Amino acid sequence: MTTTVQPGATTAPAAGPVVLGWFEPGSDAWHAARAQGIGGSEIAAVLGLSPYESAFSLWHRKQGLVGPVEESEEMYWGKVHEPGICARFAAEHPDLDVTVAPTYCHPDRPWQIANPDRHAGPDLLEAKTARDAEGWGEEGTDQIPVHYRGQCLWYMDVTGTRRCWVAVLIAGSEYREYLVEYNAAEASYMREKAEEFMASLAAGARPAIDGHTATYQTIRELPDGLDDVDVEIDTALRDRFHAAQDTFWAAEDELTACKGLLLDEIGTGRRAVCDRDRVATRTVRAGRTYQLLPARTRRNAR
Repeated sequence: MTTTVQPGATTAPAAGPVVLGWFEPGSDAWHAARAQGIGGSEIAAVLGLSPYESAFSLWHRKQGLVGPVEESEEMYWGKVHEPGICARFAAEHPDLDVTVAPTYCHPDRPWQIANPDRHAGPDLLEAKTARDAEGWGEEGTDQIPVHYRGQCLWYMDVTGTRRCWVAVLIAGSEYREYLVEYNAAEASYMREKAEEFMASLAAGARPAIDGHTATYQTIRELPDGLDDVDVEIDTALRDRFHAAQDTFWAAEDELTACKGLLLDEIGTGRRAVCDRDRVATRTVRAGRTYQLLPARTRRNAR
């Protein structure tokens, strides 16, 4: 089953893309080229689909109010493994000319930025790494994490291509390939939301505060200094905060109890499964249980 971004009206790309330059991902020049627009890794945040960035945090970065996203270990190793993943794809597809791609913008929408990893003949290629197979469906399909699907569609919409390959290295040793086809309705919906986001930047109207971790981290960065004063808040916010605390504590106690029941049930086993689906994995150090890792995360919970 295909996970779609969301449908909308259809329009076709007008002309070929504009080459902005050749930049090292993460470099100052790379950030500068994307500063006034929305890139493929950013459109998921605009849509509320990114596990790493929220619309709120992205808005503040675009306004220059907080710094660029700091490179994580996941991002670092993704860059390190990219050439090898692309080389493996090229070896698997000798009929496709795999070449490094520049940074593009759409000819009619200069704020729509694309920085694909590679061209693969008439198609695009994105190289990804993943700690495990969660969110990745059957190989050869387009069943990939939805934020990556949005990235592929965004790049295709900018460049006018109709297919984007996704080659992923899972857990450092399992190589898979997926293929995403262009969907005009989804692309149109993304453009609509991106235009609304760009308008909010121009108007200085920040997105609403939500529960994304990136939103909270952004709010933490914004104040500068400390005034030793009391600030009166309204009773609705106080009550909401207290209710959330109570719910969290109750959920935390219930989760701890469930972990204990799971560990007791699986004994010396490694994984807890139900109907062949993995529920949790037990890790061991020096012969003792170290932790119980859930299969479901905030990114893949339904």
